Order: sequence, then structure tokens, then C-alpha cells
Amino acid sequence: MLTLDTRNEIDKIIEKYGSNRSSMITILQEIQGEYRYLPEEVLEYIAHKMDISPSKIFGIATFYENFSLEPKGKYVIKVCDGTACHVRKSIPILNALIKELSLSDGKYTTDDLMFTVETVSCLGACGLAPAININDKVYGKMTPESIVELLNKLREESTDEN
Repeated sequence: MLTLDTRNEIDKIIEKYGSNRSSMITILQEIQGEYRYLPEEVLEYIAHKMDISPSKIFGIATFYENFSLEPKGKYVIKVCDGTACHVRKSIPILNALIKELSLSDGKYTTDDLMFTVETVSCLGACGLAPAININDKVYGKMTPESIVELLNKLREESTDEN
């Protein structure tokens, strides 16, 4: 069930972009930016507010790869597995992440919602291979050891913020 505050925030976003269907992707992007994913009850509320069928909204949310219906971590780590990165050993980096974060098949986000790990086909940073992206920042020439160091640094920064 949505709180009054959540409904008010969604209403502001819809008002900001207008309730035209052409604004739907922008609205969903902003809401996902706020919550780090698109909760089902939020999508249903948007459908009601914009007088669009819930199936249309869910269709948009599931069609585009950048939208997620599952909670994501504070840090979204994208491991490139394109040709250049793969050849330069991106899989050991992915395996180090999985081990360090205690993830497994089907579990991509840590229990504390700190990290989400995804693989992508290409980051467009082939000269930096093997490369990863964390919250839109590219890190190149990664190794299994350097990814663990980076995770520890992010953990420290996150602790310092609290």
C-alpha cells in the first residue's frame, strides 16, 4: 500500500511532465531514480492517475532494459562482457564480485541493498578492457583484486555517509 507521501511525490512527477502517454518513459525514469526500481503498486497508481491500463505501463517497464521491477542496490555494478573485455578476462572479475558479495545464480543484489551486479554486452570502453561501470562511472583495466579493493572503498564511503 502506498503512503500519502509516496502518492504525493508521484503526483508531483506526473504533474511536472504532464499526463500524456508520450511522457511515460520520462516519468518512469524519474520514479526509478527515486526508488532505484519500479514497485508494482507504484506502476498501478501511475496507471490509475494517467488513465492508462496497468498492462500498458507494465509493458513499457518490462520492455526497456534500463527499467527494473526488482529493487537494486545503491551501487549498480555493470561488468562488461563484450569481446575486448571477455578476451582480457572479465569473467574472473565477475566471479570475484559474486564471491565477495555472496551472490549466486538468480541473486544479483546484496541483502542490504548496497550492491547489484549485472553483465552488459558492451560499455563502449574497449580500450580500457576489462572495464566495469558503477553508477555511470567507468573503471578500466580491472582485475579480481582491484574490484575487491573498489568494493571495500565503496563500503567505507557508504559507512562514512551514515
